Amino acid sequence: MTSLLIGLIAGIFGGLVGLGGGVIMIPLMVRCFKFNQHQAHGTSLMALVFTGLSGALTYYLNGSVDVVAALLLAAAAILTARFGALYAHALPEWRLKRAFGFFMIFVSLLLLSKPYLAHLAFLSHPATGWVKVLALLASGALAGFLSGMMGVGGGSIMVPALVLLVGLSQYSAQGSSLLAMVPAGSVGAYTHWRLGNVVTQVLPALIIGILVGTFLGGNLAHLLSEANLRLIFAAVLIWLGSRDIRKAMRLKTSLASTPVSVDGPIIS
Repeated sequence: MTSLLIGLIAGIFGGLVGLGGGVIMIPLMVRCFKFNQHQAHGTSLMALVFTGLSGALTYYLNGSVDVVAALLLAAAAILTARFGALYAHALPEWRLKRAFGFFMIFVSLLLLSKPYLAHLAFLSHPATGWVKVLALLASGALAGFLSGMMGVGGGSIMVPALVLLVGLSQYSAQGSSLLAMVPAGSVGAYTHWRLGNVVTQVLPALIIGILVGTFLGGNLAHLLSEANLRLIFAAVLIWLGSRDIRKAMRLKTSLASTPVSVDGPIIS
């Protein structure tokens, strides 16, 4: 039941503001299930792969997926997602928690700046030809690495890139991003699973909750003010991110003050 509720909350928030639910799911799993940061990231990414399939199919059936752009994003993201997952696994938990805190604050700033991005000068001259290909590959590489490392879908990087650099509509950008992250997220999730960072027992209910929550959030988004939604969600992310950064520093201090045992004796 707890897994279902976490998925439902993450899906509603994601559906409301057009982001994946990883930034909500991860802190909730750490708090409710007492997962370590690595387990929360791996389990979140595995769940988002399955829900991404459903979302991408919905956008595709509505004609809102640029398949070529999605393939270019995915080609680069597949290569870097594994390295992101390996890098996350190699980090001490306090460093990964701190990095995730800063990432949530970064996502919140992107949300807040969304209304002003459309006024950027280069938006009226989107990239074409090889410049477009290189922009998509670079965006996919960065999003893939962050997806594997942070346990999120990568839409916070891909969607702005598709809108600002390539000139896609917001709806098409979200659909193309979802499609691109299915193969890339699968690579990152598989790597986390091999490293023992995926808790499979909670996945079924988590996935069901996200699917239902995303549907509800998407419908609620049409009834509420987008500006107020962005403001509320960004405030929540900044609070959660700041809390994770503080917890990471406390964890670092605690580890530094813990005596180390070597062959029996305690070295203080």
